[in-house]
Amino acid sequence: MAVDPTDISSLLPLPGDHVSSRTVLRVVVIVLTVIGTIVLVRLLWQPITWLVVAAFLAVALSAPVNVLARRMRRGYAITIVYLTLLLTPVALGILIVPPMIRQGVDFVNKLPAYSRDVQDYVNRSKRLRKIDRDFEITTKLRKEANNAPKHFGEAAGTLRDVGSALVSSLFAALTILVLSLFMVSRGRSWVDAAVDLWGGHEREALKRTLDRTGVAVGNYVGGAALQATVAGVTSFLVLTVLGVPFAAPLAILVGLFDLLPMVGATIAAVFIGLVTLFNDFPTATIIWTIFAVAYQQFENYVIQPQIQKRAVELQPFVTLVSVMFGAALFGVLGAILAVPTAATIQIAIQEWLQYRRAVRRELVLSPDAAAAGVAGQPPAPA
Repeated sequence: MAVDPTDISSLLPLPGDHVSSRTVLRVVVIVLTVIGTIVLVRLLWQPITWLVVAAFLAVALSAPVNVLARRMRRGYAITIVYLTLLLTPVALGILIVPPMIRQGVDFVNKLPAYSRDVQDYVNRSKRLRKIDRDFEITTKLRKEANNAPKHFGEAAGTLRDVGSALVSSLFAALTILVLSLFMVSRGRSWVDAAVDLWGGHEREALKRTLDRTGVAVGNYVGGAALQATVAGVTSFLVLTVLGVPFAAPLAILVGLFDLLPMVGATIAAVFIGLVTLFNDFPTATIIWTIFAVAYQQFENYVIQPQIQKRAVELQPFVTLVSVMFGAALFGVLGAILAVPTAATIQIAIQEWLQYRRAVRRELVLSPDAAAAGVAGQPPAPA
């Protein structure tokens, strides 16, 4: 049926179609609440990040605390675990920092000799001599090498800035540590009290979800430690065979950086590659580069997915995708927390589906069949 364009009555709302002022007010309140929440999260992003990291650390440390608590008082177990956590970086620093300083000082002192070696190598090649005359490469290198010891004063200013950043980082680490300590000591009672506010299947499903999440996070930390140990041991063997000095501290450095998913081992490999330049160049550097590239690929696509698959029951594809998404969204912290977050989401979905199936079974079960104790059978005739 054709519509008369001059008839505008059809375009007007019907009497029953008007929007109430209460609906408009509700929509406005919801929009303002969402905007306010986003702004509040943006303003409190740093403490929220600290809370998330502290919760992750508390869940990860609860496993060794629970193991020790079976043999001693829980307070003693918490003290031992946290003292170990505090003393570990101190011991690693004592083991790693002095060799790095000695190597740096030795490198600076040998720079003039290195520049002379480069000059001799250039003088033996006619083509390199021509390039050197045109661009004065060796002259500039020799000048910088001779002036290198004078740059320690400039480095002091840089170290001062690094020291300020380090103090801020230490404050953040101490705050996170204290928060996690409270969570380990009293967190479970807080969680149980909050869960007890729910009733029926919801409470049981929430408890199962929290328990499974705690196990998944603990397994993830154990898997990451195993992966870092494998990286450190293999690096130590290769460095020992190549005759690189301070193989043990460098291997520990590889293990620490390997805790960063996807890129940690690469960063450590680049640093050690620079060390090999002054040990047995180019043989040691070439062999180390080939090993580092091959091992990084093997770890990213074989070792890490398989370990995490057994630790948190995630498919390798999901593990890789979660790490990439976490790193893209939140950087290093997102990459570290990506796998346990994905495992938590998977556990929550599984428990929710199980809860929905249980509710559906109860709805299908008739009262007479429930009294008879047989599901799916018709009630007995009267």
